[in-house]
Amino acid sequence: MRLRYVASSLVLPLLLSACGDSYTPVDLYMAKTPECKAWQEGSRFELPRGISVSTTPPVTLPDGGAEFTFVYLVPRGERALFQTRDYNVTQPKGPVIANAKLVTFYQRTTNSPAEIVEAIPKVPDMLIAGATGEETIWRVRLRVTEKLPERFDLTPPAFEIALHKYPMRTFTYRYFADRKAYGLCS
Repeated sequence: MRLRYVASSLVLPLLLSACGDSYTPVDLYMAKTPECKAWQEGSRFELPRGISVSTTPPVTLPDGGAEFTFVYLVPRGERALFQTRDYNVTQPKGPVIANAKLVTFYQRTTNSPAEIVEAIPKVPDMLIAGATGEETIWRVRLRVTEKLPERFDLTPPAFEIALHKYPMRTFTYRYFADRKAYGLCS
């Protein structure tokens, strides 16, 4: 009986500490300066429980729009519930100017070849890690066909992870005339 008491007195504090939310988001707004003049090759935003989202500069379309790719990594045993399904393009810290449309959404584990599934008409309800790999890659490709302004923001949907709601980073972009392309900026 005493051994059971000692074991439970050690396990209970560990379980309670695991329930605590010590996560503090870093750089929710990507731009470091109002001018946002520095080109960034990529940006990664860490969420709790090893979940992350990353992106690289978009592909600039001839009509002035752009195509964006976001990659989510979800470790084995984890899942993330989308709070909305909108990828909103906004004026810097301002109103929505466009909603990026889904082009493709697919998944694969990190130890398997990419398997593109049939394009779905909307962002799924949640991302669930596959059981066969250490992490599952969820890749979403989005397109905005409207002409974009010189500078804008794009915010992926926020997540609910383990019954807690978490905001998502607002990624910042601008047109770089020397590169004749939109890019991430800080």
